[in-house]
Amino acid sequence: MKRHIKYSVCIGLLTLFITTGFPALARTDFKLKLNTNNSLSSSIVKRTENPQSLFNQGKNLLESGRFTEAAQFWERAAANFQKQGNIINQAWSLNYLSLSYQNLGKWQQAKNAITHSLNLLQKQQENTATLAVAFNIQGSLQIAMGETEAALQAWQNAAKAYKSNDDPIGEIGSKINQVQALQALGLYHQANKLLANINGELQNQPDSLLKVKGLQSLGEALQTTGDIKESQTVLTQGLAIAKKLNSQADTSKILLSLGNVARNLQQTPTALDYYKQAAATATNSNLQVEARLNQLSLHIDNKQWQPAQSLLKSIKPQLASLTPSRTSVYASVNFATSLSRLAKQDNQDKSTIYQDSAQILARALKQADNLGDLRAKAYALNELGKLYQQTKQLPEALKLSQQALQISQSLNAGDISYQAAWQVGQILKQKGNNQGAIAAYDSALKTLKTLRGDLVAVNRGVQFSFQEKVEPIYREFVSLLLSDEDKKGEISQKKLKQARDTIEALQLAELDNFFQEACLNAKPQQIDQIDPTAAVIYPIILPDRVEVILSISGKPLSHYQTLLSKSEVEKSIQQMRRALNPVLSDRKRLRLYQQLYDWLIRPAESQLANSGIKTLAFVLDGSLRNLPMAALYDGKQYLVEKYSIALSPGMQLLQGKSLQEEKLKVITAAVSEARQGFKALPGVKTEVKQISAKVATKELLNERFTDTNLQDVIQTTPFSVLHLATHGQFSSSSDDTFILTWDGKIKVKQLDELFQRRNKLDSMPVELMVLSACQTAKGDNRAILGLAGVAVRSGARSTLATLWSVKDESTSKFMAEFYKQLSKPGANKAEAVRQTQINFLKDPDFQHPFYWAPFVLVGNWV
Repeated sequence: MKRHIKYSVCIGLLTLFITTGFPALARTDFKLKLNTNNSLSSSIVKRTENPQSLFNQGKNLLESGRFTEAAQFWERAAANFQKQGNIINQAWSLNYLSLSYQNLGKWQQAKNAITHSLNLLQKQQENTATLAVAFNIQGSLQIAMGETEAALQAWQNAAKAYKSNDDPIGEIGSKINQVQALQALGLYHQANKLLANINGELQNQPDSLLKVKGLQSLGEALQTTGDIKESQTVLTQGLAIAKKLNSQADTSKILLSLGNVARNLQQTPTALDYYKQAAATATNSNLQVEARLNQLSLHIDNKQWQPAQSLLKSIKPQLASLTPSRTSVYASVNFATSLSRLAKQDNQDKSTIYQDSAQILARALKQADNLGDLRAKAYALNELGKLYQQTKQLPEALKLSQQALQISQSLNAGDISYQAAWQVGQILKQKGNNQGAIAAYDSALKTLKTLRGDLVAVNRGVQFSFQEKVEPIYREFVSLLLSDEDKKGEISQKKLKQARDTIEALQLAELDNFFQEACLNAKPQQIDQIDPTAAVIYPIILPDRVEVILSISGKPLSHYQTLLSKSEVEKSIQQMRRALNPVLSDRKRLRLYQQLYDWLIRPAESQLANSGIKTLAFVLDGSLRNLPMAALYDGKQYLVEKYSIALSPGMQLLQGKSLQEEKLKVITAAVSEARQGFKALPGVKTEVKQISAKVATKELLNERFTDTNLQDVIQTTPFSVLHLATHGQFSSSSDDTFILTWDGKIKVKQLDELFQRRNKLDSMPVELMVLSACQTAKGDNRAILGLAGVAVRSGARSTLATLWSVKDESTSKFMAEFYKQLSKPGANKAEAVRQTQINFLKDPDFQHPFYWAPFVLVGNWV
């Protein structure tokens, strides 16, 4: 499977500024030494073009993003160096020629050039520096073409060549490239370990401009792997050294990167300040414009209209003065995008803004044509198509968008083609061509699937938001499929299955975005293979309605809808969440949860009853994840009184096996004392004792619950349940999702490391992980993604956790009763939770849903 070439990306909506495309720290970026010793006579040189001059002109053109012209100069340089018999400089020229072709999407020409270079160099006994560069460029080509293992090998060869040339910074740069390949191969642990080693090696280097560039590359790589705070630390260190060495060019570049990091961390004032500093210190106009464009888009994000208008006035003349290049084309597209976003505000002169955008994009298109840069052309065409779509000129919009799609697909530029296909789908839908629209949306989603790992890197650049530029494609496609009725006024099974699969794919995409890693292996699961007495309910919130797809084993899919605007749905969900406070009115709560029952269950009541359904598995969407399905009310009783209930982050991610029929063996790890700024949990001691009284338990309490001790116990003790009674937090950010130990925090990305070695040895699978006392991050509407993330990252077949923090006393009581129920012969996990919740309903002290409803089972319910 091919992948689009990775580029250096800057912040700002739809900002895809392209640099020279060098692999990270390919030393050619800052160390150009040509062999000037020629064996041929000067008279021959006089009869030919000066290859040194051709080479240098090509280099300048490449750095300015004029790739077609650069390739022409390097073709001539290579030919003239060959005439001179200067093999090393011929190879240098071929290296750069390959790089230009890669940027132009001319993969075969790029391959021919780099293969020729390597053939020349490998016959030489010396010049390992040139060979190292060639291997780096070969790696960038191979990863762009989907040959990831070959790319890894090329970059390992580059590192060896740099090492033999006694070039530690070049070696580090090649290792940073290897991180990219390891991530693409799904080897995240190796990638993170290598990054840690790289950081250690850089710290041991004396301060120099090369070290500055190394730290900048490492900081940007850390953003891609999701370690934003460490990225900030590394970039700040690089900035200090750049300032100490008075390197204004490096200072401005790092300031821009730090602005991107601060924006990613939602530190808006800090990000704006970094962008302002970057623009003020920039040594070239391209970087200055880039920093100001990022600043502009951030102002627009935050509805800061006055400073946005001021920036518009200063950026527009600067754009016109930029030397034509891919950089200038992308800058123009970015600027036009910001203008279009401004035009959506009520107090703006839309016609003037749209006219300005059209003129800017027309100039960008002309530049791309003159440059022969098809990638830049596709990017500009797509944005111009969007502008025509906004101004209701649909025939022109469709033509431009289709052109962008055709060109980007020919270049394998998936990051452009998925957006162009999406745009084509939107326009065709507006024109009433549903079948064409469905095909276009399907194409966009297939491209997104191939881009999973690349989109992670793109998101870390924050040039667009997942919720703005990816998630809507899934929702719009589901909406289209579920409104495309046949002549009988029905939705076909084919379209229902496609809609269900799209909802599943959205769940997977959200978790990829949460982890910033495409690390989840999805395998479709058949319900009847898991539990023929279960039904799966897929609700999805669309702009004008709530749609629900119902899947019952052995029966056709069905669907039903409730016509409500998204804003009304979200308002009701907020009220439902607040209504669970025990001090508020029961009447209002029951009315609200009956409304939710009407949306999700009422239309399916007869189907569920007639099919002998015992368990409902919900694949919940958006803020519905914040609500306890057990508390749904039909007017007479709670849903949990009729069915066992489970949640799934998607049937594709469900572990297919059931609970082992053997005696439960539990590891309990708990913190009852106040630690690391978190309050004491006195009820935890009681909880641990009660569990020990019910089942065989290995106990780690307080100071014994350390990261190291837990890992040792997991690897050496047979167990089927891991029970963690400690503070923890679920958040929409993986960095802020953690479980507290005595001496630290286990972050969600470390959970699979706990089980990794044990699973290799394996033994008894981890049937269940229980998270007691964890809670969702306050004010974070997408925090439950953290719970889903914990559930899938741990590798446990099921996870029992709470949607909100419950009092010590009731939690201890709940857990004791749960293990009692789970220990019964033939018990399944969902039914054990249900029976525990029903027992709470019978207890006058704890019958309010606040005490029993937050306990949710995620994953395999049997």
